[in-house]
Amino acid sequence: MWSILKREVKIYMKNPLFWLGVAIGVLIVFVNVSPYLKIHYLGEGETIVNDDPETYGDKDVFHGYVPTEEGLRREMWEERIRETLISVFEMDNEKAQSVIHEMKGMDIMAACAHLEGYGFDNAYYDYGATAIRKGTREEINSYIAGKLENRAFSYYFSRKFADFAGVFMGFFATILLSALFMQDTRKNTYELLHTKPVSAGKYLLGKAGGGFAVCLITLAVLNLIFFGICFIATRNRGFEVHLADFLLASVLYILPNMLMIVSVYSLISLVFKSPLPAVPLLFLYIVYSNMGSMNGEGIYGYYGRPLAIMVRFPGRFFDTAPPPMILLNQSFLILAAVCILFLSMQIWKRRRL
Repeated sequence: MWSILKREVKIYMKNPLFWLGVAIGVLIVFVNVSPYLKIHYLGEGETIVNDDPETYGDKDVFHGYVPTEEGLRREMWEERIRETLISVFEMDNEKAQSVIHEMKGMDIMAACAHLEGYGFDNAYYDYGATAIRKGTREEINSYIAGKLENRAFSYYFSRKFADFAGVFMGFFATILLSALFMQDTRKNTYELLHTKPVSAGKYLLGKAGGGFAVCLITLAVLNLIFFGICFIATRNRGFEVHLADFLLASVLYILPNMLMIVSVYSLISLVFKSPLPAVPLLFLYIVYSNMGSMNGEGIYGYYGRPLAIMVRFPGRFFDTAPPPMILLNQSFLILAAVCILFLSMQIWKRRRL
């Protein structure tokens, strides 16, 4: 088993295309996470200048925005509703104000349902747009300090790293591992392998272990590079950066996905005697994993999917949170991957007979 594993790793390590892919991955991830490296405490007289609206739902703290306090958010939302009722629904100011008065005492969802009676169907979208607002220097610094009081900067940054590195690794592994069983599934080689004394367990664990080890090496390189980038970029800002945060995020949110991809390649390669049918299947699997959905309140967003091989953190930097029950999902991924590998061994034994 170990000889097979080492051979596969050596083959990939000697291939310049592998290192080119890693370099492309570093660039892709850096482009996506680099804006978060701009986060810092604002000095005396320093401001973040932009021409964006006072409220803008997709902006983050490095754009100069902070979360809106709940009471102020309701006031800002009601003002937006009043302006829309006047400008779009052509109500006069008195009528629009009476509609706002009717919503007093209602929670947001009930108020939105009430507005639907007037034909106002996107009121919750307006509420989402008021989630953040432009902050003063003091508000921005206070917000950052509050978030970093009990957590290191790398705790948040590692989640954004895991988000984009996980997407890259999903596509990279799908392309990279298509060659894992390519040589062995050719007719002459496939038949010859079944005459060798190597057991199904040793062969498949060696091949799958080699593919997983290559993914592990790639991810280790990315971890070290981005830990270094984060450490250097923030070393003069008073932010804590720990390598353990990067490693933990990778182990929890990326490695189980890589194991699942390797196991799918093993099964498909033995069933079809070619790894190529697995490529479109895995691309569809990635699309499925990356799709948004509706939560219990009917709000569209990314909440994760059963057995997904992508874990996304699409929220604002300091407000990112794993999808619900993600640890359970990742555990099921590992269990499913082990079952698939066991099934692959049985197919190998059956073909050998």
